[in-house]
Amino acid sequence: MIIVKSRDVDIRKGLHYTLLKDHKNDPDTLVLDEMTICQGDARIDVAVINGKINGFEIKSESDTLERLPRQVDLYNMVFDTVTIVTGPRYIDGILDLIPDWWGIIKTEMDSDRQVYFYTIREAQNNYNSDPLAIAQLLWRNEALEILKEKGLHKGLLSKPRRVLWQALAEKLSIDELKDEVRKKLKNRSNWRGH
Repeated sequence: MIIVKSRDVDIRKGLHYTLLKDHKNDPDTLVLDEMTICQGDARIDVAVINGKINGFEIKSESDTLERLPRQVDLYNMVFDTVTIVTGPRYIDGILDLIPDWWGIIKTEMDSDRQVYFYTIREAQNNYNSDPLAIAQLLWRNEALEILKEKGLHKGLLSKPRRVLWQALAEKLSIDELKDEVRKKLKNRSNWRGH
């Protein structure tokens, strides 16, 4: 097999076709490209939301690792698991930049532009996510709906979303918050509507 330089678009297409094909047909799973987190401070390449919020960050051989340290800090706040998907060029450099719980998938592409995936390390669970960053995934009306459902909305009906996010982060356990946020994200009909 002749190995050629992969691009983000090649890896993303292969990732969807090969690794995420089972999730795409699962009605309880949402697969999103370019999911924004931390009020727009970062955007993960692919998010898979089901019983967890899983992130996949693509670093093709035409990318640099310059933004990765900042992305690591932000992704660690939100995602239950993170897997970095990259070509052979960055495997060694990535090991020094990501936490031990992140998964690593190496990609290779042949001259026919077929992408192959090799798991170097399986992603583990993140036990240090940030409740406020998770609550910030919600739109204001979604945050308020959760507070109402839990009977925690007194005095909050007219408050801005940052106050609602803070209330959710403080009043719900991390597991309950994650569960509620996943449900709201999966039930959204128009992701770009807010």
